[in-house]
Amino acid sequence: MKKAGFWAAIGVAAALAMPAQAARVGEKAPDFTSTDSNGVRRTLSSFAGKFAVLEWHNNGCPYVRKHYDSGNMQKLQKEWTARGVVWLTVISSAPGQQGYVTAAEENAYLKQANAAPTAVLLDPTGSLGHLYDAKTSPHMFIINPSGTLIYNGAIDDRPTPDPASLSGATNYVAQALTQAMAGKPVSVPTSRPYGCSVKYAD
Repeated sequence: MKKAGFWAAIGVAAALAMPAQAARVGEKAPDFTSTDSNGVRRTLSSFAGKFAVLEWHNNGCPYVRKHYDSGNMQKLQKEWTARGVVWLTVISSAPGQQGYVTAAEENAYLKQANAAPTAVLLDPTGSLGHLYDAKTSPHMFIINPSGTLIYNGAIDDRPTPDPASLSGATNYVAQALTQAMAGKPVSVPTSRPYGCSVKYAD
């Protein structure tokens, strides 16, 4: 199998040119309303004045499992929410697609995985995913307290599902949050997201 065919076969997507309406780094992040796994309506505007992370998730994706089975994602969630960051995990898988879960299934998964996001937003229609032009699971976005998008891209610089790659990796999310909280410019504001393509409805 040719290399390109291999990546296509396992559903890996790469960031391409973003459409004009998509969220752009340096601009106001689009507001949204979404329902979380506990039935609570969440809006981005309700978190004004805080840093917010959006993390696209698919529990069947090996790239996502790398970060969850190792505990890496949970560690990030706990570390940054303890510092006042709002962490919103987003599931845009459509019904019948890999990664789709009901609210009850997601809450059971969160407990089993010992995950600690602020909330999990269920987006089966893909409206939130398309608003941010989320390409992959994971795909990470960071919004600063003034509502500006300051990071869009991969979680780190190791685009592989191998957990061993976490050793020595540069975590772009932690790096961006550390720099922004210190009042410094984000040195890597965009990167190419890697992982499984977001399983939107056909």
